[in-house]
Amino acid sequence: MPKERKGRGVGERINPLQAKKEKATAAVRQSITFNKDFGQHILRNPMVVQSIVDKAAIKSSDVVMEIGPGTGNLTAKLLEKAKKVIAFEIDPRMVAELRKRFMGTPYFSKLEIVVGDCIKSDFPDFDVCVANMPYQISSPFVFKLLLHRKFRCAVLMFQKEFADRLVAKPGDKLYCRLSANTQLMSRVNHVLKVGRNNFKPPPKVDSSVVRIEPMNPTPKINFMEWDGLTRIVFTRKNKSLAAIFKSKSVLELLTKNYNIFCSLNNTPVPEDFDIKRTLDEIFQSNEMGETRSRTMSNDQLLKLLESFNSRGIHFSS
Repeated sequence: MPKERKGRGVGERINPLQAKKEKATAAVRQSITFNKDFGQHILRNPMVVQSIVDKAAIKSSDVVMEIGPGTGNLTAKLLEKAKKVIAFEIDPRMVAELRKRFMGTPYFSKLEIVVGDCIKSDFPDFDVCVANMPYQISSPFVFKLLLHRKFRCAVLMFQKEFADRLVAKPGDKLYCRLSANTQLMSRVNHVLKVGRNNFKPPPKVDSSVVRIEPMNPTPKINFMEWDGLTRIVFTRKNKSLAAIFKSKSVLELLTKNYNIFCSLNNTPVPEDFDIKRTLDEIFQSNEMGETRSRTMSNDQLLKLLESFNSRGIHFSS
C-alpha cells in the first residue's frame, strides 16, 4: 500500500516538472464548463471536503463508492484513507480529468472509475459511500442504496430541503414518504451545513450533509407492501386515512389486488365482498380512520399495514 505524500517542508526545493504539472492541471480544472444537466457543482472548499471524509470514518481496509467525483477534490482525500475508491462518473470529460489528475501518483492503482449512470448500474461491493449528489438523482439513489443494504454507512450531500426531508419527524412540515421509507430502513442524521458559495459554480440553494447507517437487523417486512402503502397514504398526507381510501383509484387498486391474492391462494372471492365495507371495518378496528399520515410514526404505519394484510388487503400484486 503506497505511503501518503507528505507536504513540502520549509525551504524544501520544489520539483519544477511536478510544479508545472500541478499548475497545468489546476488550469484545466478552472477552464472546464460544468454541465447543468448532470447537476455539476464542484465542491471547492478543502475544509468542507475534509469534514465529509472525517464524518465517514473511513478505515484503511475500506472500499469506498463515490458518486459524481467531478474533478476529484473529494476523491483525492478518499484515496488517502481507503483501500480502494470506486467512482461513478457519467461525464466523459470528468473521467478524463480524473485520470489525468491521479495518473502517475501512488493512488492511481487504488482508483477504479465506472463510466455511466449509477442509477442504471449494479452497485459493487463497498463499505462506505460518499457523494456530492446531483439533485436530479437524489431520491432514486437513496431508495436504491437502502435496498442494497450491504454497507456500513453513507455520507451524502444533498440540497438542503431534500436533506431536511430525509431527517424530518412525524408532525414536521417536511415529513413525507421519503422520510418514512428512509427511517424504516436506516438511522439518518444531519451532520453538516454547506453554503452555496462553497461550490463552483454556486447552486441556487444551500446544501446539507447527512450520514445514513442501515438498520441491523433489517426490518422483517415485505418492502413492496410497505412501499405500496406509503405511496397511497402520503399522496395526500394532510387528509384523513379514511378519506384517502375512499378515492376511486385506490378502491379499484385494492379490489384488483384482493382478487389476485385470492387467486394465488386458491380461495374464491366471497360473493358479498365489498371493498368499502371491508375498509370501514378495518378503520373501526384499528381506530386510525381519522389519522393523518403526516403525524404517523413508522410503528403506526407498520400497524396499519398489518391490519390491512390480515384481512387480505394488499398493496403489491
